[in-house]
Amino acid sequence: MKAKKFDEIFDSGEDVSSFLDLKKAKRVSRELKRVNVDFPVWMVESLDREASRLGVTRQSVIKMWLADRLKEIKIEEVT
Repeated sequence: MKAKKFDEIFDSGEDVSSFLDLKKAKRVSRELKRVNVDFPVWMVESLDREASRLGVTRQSVIKMWLADRLKEIKIEEVT
């Protein structure tokens, strides 16, 4: 099927899921890459306390905080 026909079907509000091969679908910019970071003990203990308070893992706290900060920087750079 040509993209134009697919777009027409989608734009008309019809279900296009039968035309998609979801087994091969990928989320752009969502690939994972492992990094290692060394933190002082006091910082790890603080992260663990915050993770416990929120009911999430240490890694989740780090990811949330970094994502928030990166969003702030991006907004500041645009304005």
